[in-house]
Amino acid sequence: MSAPPAVLFDVDGTLAETERDGHRPAFNRAFAEHGVAVHWTPEHYARLLRVTGGRQRITADLRTRGVPAGEADRIAAAVHRTKTALFAEHARAGTIPARPGVRSLVADLRRCGVRVGVVTTGRREWAEPLVRHLIGDVAGELAVAVYGDDVTALKPDPQAYRRALRGLGMPSACVVAVEDSAPGLQAARAAGLVTVVVRSEPTAGHDVRGAALVRDTFDGDPPLDTALFGRLLAAADDQRLAARRASCRRSKV
Repeated sequence: MSAPPAVLFDVDGTLAETERDGHRPAFNRAFAEHGVAVHWTPEHYARLLRVTGGRQRITADLRTRGVPAGEADRIAAAVHRTKTALFAEHARAGTIPARPGVRSLVADLRRCGVRVGVVTTGRREWAEPLVRHLIGDVAGELAVAVYGDDVTALKPDPQAYRRALRGLGMPSACVVAVEDSAPGLQAARAAGLVTVVVRSEPTAGHDVRGAALVRDTFDGDPPLDTALFGRLLAAADDQRLAARRASCRRSKV
């Protein structure tokens, strides 16, 4: 197999380093606008990234600060609405750069006929214009796009990836996922996808055991490309075949 039929990309931290210098300042501005005495440092925010979903992240942090559950939920919903609007404005401005090597990888995949899609827990309001800026027109060039608005359970639940597979009309054995975090890896693997992890700065300490490949950059030596993804998918097929043969041998004993 020289090329995988499809590749699905996470957005936050994967296509762009959005978390530390994008989402985090927007959260802090939203806290200030609502009079909430919380300020997330880069170090604290990196730890919070183990919780997927911005509203859920706020709630979890407030609960650790002693805020009762109901009040934490109420504050989180209000702050998150403001944060989403602030970050959407930033995303629509087109000022957030892609991670080095992302655009060349996506161009290589498309040249080779690979279907490219995105699977993110981010809300469509900000994620869609950001994706359009980073890797192309959403309607015209993406094979599938799943946003946080489209699902009822966020990563590490595999619901978003399973929805993307249905949209592609492909089995998981035909698709490679690209993530940057432990929850993203868990979601993709639970859906049966071979997963490449390209760690971002805030997720450098995440446990990403089980990934088919772990990298710190897209443009390393060698850079990620279509042929490498194809080899990873072929190797996974070989492993599955070997496992089936071993199972058959055991059943005959």
